[in-house]
Amino acid sequence: MRAIRRFTVRTVLPEPLAPLDTLAQNLRWSWHAPTRELFASLDRDLWRDLHGDPVALLGALGRQRLDALAADAELVARVNEVAEDLRRYLEEPRWYQAAYDSPDKPDAIAYFSAEFGITAVLPQYSGGLGILAGDHLKSASDLGVPIIGVGLLYGAGYFRQSLTRDGWQHETYPVLDPDNLPLSLLREADGTPARVSLPLPGGHVLHAQVWRADVGRVPLLLLDSNVTENDDSVRRVTDRLYGGSADHRLKQELLLGMGGVKALRLYARLTGTPAPQVFHANEGHAGFLGVERVRELVQGEGVDVDTALEAVRAGTVFTTHTPVPAGIDRFGVDLIREYFSGSAEIPGVPVEKILALGAEDYDGGNPAVFNMAVMGLRTARLANGVAQLHGKVSRGMFHSLWSGFDVSEVPITSITNGVHGPTWTDPLFAQLAASHLDAEAIASGAGWHLGEEDGGVPDAELWAVRRQLRSNLVESARQRVRSSWTERGASPAELGWVDDALDPDVLTIGFARRVPTYKRLTLMLSDPERLRRLLTDPERPIQIVVAGKSHPDDEQGVGLIQKLVQFADAEGVRERIVFLPNYDIEMAQTLMPGCDVWLNNPLRPLEASGTSGMKCALNGALNLSILDGWWDEWYDGNNGWAIPTADGVEDQARRDALEAAALYDLIENTVAPRFYDRDADGIPRRWIGMMRHTLATLGPKVQATRMVREYVERLYTPVAASYRALDGVGYLGAAELAAWKRRVREQWHAVRVDHVESSGAEGTVSVGDALNVHAYVTLGELRPDDVEVQVVYGHVTESDTLETFSVRALELTDTYEGGRYAFGGDVVLEASGAFGYSVRIVPRHAGLAGPTDLGLVVNAEQ
Repeated sequence: MRAIRRFTVRTVLPEPLAPLDTLAQNLRWSWHAPTRELFASLDRDLWRDLHGDPVALLGALGRQRLDALAADAELVARVNEVAEDLRRYLEEPRWYQAAYDSPDKPDAIAYFSAEFGITAVLPQYSGGLGILAGDHLKSASDLGVPIIGVGLLYGAGYFRQSLTRDGWQHETYPVLDPDNLPLSLLREADGTPARVSLPLPGGHVLHAQVWRADVGRVPLLLLDSNVTENDDSVRRVTDRLYGGSADHRLKQELLLGMGGVKALRLYARLTGTPAPQVFHANEGHAGFLGVERVRELVQGEGVDVDTALEAVRAGTVFTTHTPVPAGIDRFGVDLIREYFSGSAEIPGVPVEKILALGAEDYDGGNPAVFNMAVMGLRTARLANGVAQLHGKVSRGMFHSLWSGFDVSEVPITSITNGVHGPTWTDPLFAQLAASHLDAEAIASGAGWHLGEEDGGVPDAELWAVRRQLRSNLVESARQRVRSSWTERGASPAELGWVDDALDPDVLTIGFARRVPTYKRLTLMLSDPERLRRLLTDPERPIQIVVAGKSHPDDEQGVGLIQKLVQFADAEGVRERIVFLPNYDIEMAQTLMPGCDVWLNNPLRPLEASGTSGMKCALNGALNLSILDGWWDEWYDGNNGWAIPTADGVEDQARRDALEAAALYDLIENTVAPRFYDRDADGIPRRWIGMMRHTLATLGPKVQATRMVREYVERLYTPVAASYRALDGVGYLGAAELAAWKRRVREQWHAVRVDHVESSGAEGTVSVGDALNVHAYVTLGELRPDDVEVQVVYGHVTESDTLETFSVRALELTDTYEGGRYAFGGDVVLEASGAFGYSVRIVPRHAGLAGPTDLGLVVNAEQ
């Protein structure tokens, strides 16, 4: 019989164990080993069966068992000790309060993301974007940075992946019960659930409740449309991550951006927390947050829409993650117009103003689409990519927005991603380090250079722990392979081989990530026979553990998984290569520490950052990767291997074949020989030397705490300062800046460089000589202090292109009639070789983020 009502009955803990509820509800347990060990000690078998879920564990312990535990004085003391440790962690000053001394630092930062990967218990992520967002919040908590996370609560998360008998990916969407998750519902003072609402076309309204997850010190607000006030179609807005039609996705992104701002205001009202000065959009999915903040100012403060846009932009950071235009969310202009017209129109905010934010009104753009990344860039004061190479790629990809400037000047900087060390360092490895090294030696990496005689970690112990981590992976992989084959319809009689799948003493290569085509899951299959020989080599065999999900609508990605699975199913290799379905955080925390080598072979330069190899490096694994993403900037020749690329080869099949051959050569002739090169004690000393170098040099760099500090110092703090400069009664600073920009845009058509003269470069010119440059310009109705006249100079190519250059502002020297002026100055020639220069005019105002801010420039013509 089917139940007609469903609800959750909460466990009531005995008073001595009451702190366990607080410990279970705060997600710090997901990276705090003592807390996890405390929960595991309550019932180890149950803890394992429930996949390390404290809320589920407490709900599954019977009354008799709870009473017995409450009578255990030693256990109760441990519970109180761990609870007190959490209290100190939440309340005591940390880096942001005690060490970061800047008068401009923000009181609060709002961090918006479409997904958050914090723990497998809360499956609200699909891949790297979500894991990064989760690690960002965890590291902000560890540093004491006052961030508030904002996202959506998806009723079925992403999807659960399994395999059919013939190797196809199969997706299911188990529905989550929020009451059984480490979440609490925001409630009004009278106990009723708090709500936010958004108008929809046709007079409809989207209502959402707000769940709160505590990520250490950081609150994470998750909006949920599954409420009774909504009709069935609207209730399904937050049904699953990255699913549905364009209309469905648009509703999700409106709820995330506009609804997310409303949730922040709701949270501030209910808790008394300060309003954020900085709003960080992690990818374009959250771009509509700017529209809601404009609405607030227009309707709440009575300012005009241009003034509101300046105030909003001053306090916004935008991070782009995609290196390809196809990865950007784009909606039809007509669909956007529908959602901001008629009954859904925002009074005082014309729909044309909103459409202009995402318009592809540049050469090569499509006027029929609304581009979420373009809106993110236009509504942010500062923007960044997620690795040095990705920043360069992004500047090229979005150059059309600043077409008059050199591509190197496009205002997109880079902050290389990091990973949360306590989450991704295996406890065994962390215990080994702590048993020999102090915290500073571990944090700096210097401790890994210490020899045994100096108190460092002995090679024998390091190698023993690495073998244990490999053994843990082998055991887990066998269990998962057996479970997967059983689900695929195999009988126990067919699965005897699984007991011999993988070997704890064989070189283990890991490959796990989302499966879009550019990540090239099947590059390793380019020459199946050669791969087979590597897997089954009698003296130096390798084994490969593969995992990853493909978006259900990506037919090519799904096909790649099937191709890999069918190869791995074959007799003769299935003991040496396995595909593990349903890749998630829980699997990754065994897979990554257990690998000796982490393989990454994307099509360069399409990997924005890629952080999985960082997690492996924290556990002493070596990277074997294409020079892309973070590996492009941090590979040093001793921390792993760079797979040679066939850049410039346009035939994709040939390029894949060339790079696959290079991969096979590296494994066969370099990687495997070094792994199996052992001394009389059975220890690979040269391999361990590379491990130590990796831990010493990469260990400190790959930390997300380093990343979050960079965001605070380079983005959050200057953005908070700019926001405060335009804030205040009437937003007078924003109004003045908006009026100035409007005047400059209206008059820019009259600006030109009339004539350029130079002196001091006649005859023989030497390093150290000065070149005097004079520019005669027309500014029309603009004033000299509205602009900066610049000389751009440096080395030139044979085609007279400035390939690297410096910029110097010229000074006003003369004023003439008709809006004409002269500017001049000296340029010191600091390097030998072919030299060239040009002159240009750019807008200048103290409120601008930089000379490219308006995208306006007039360059001198020959």
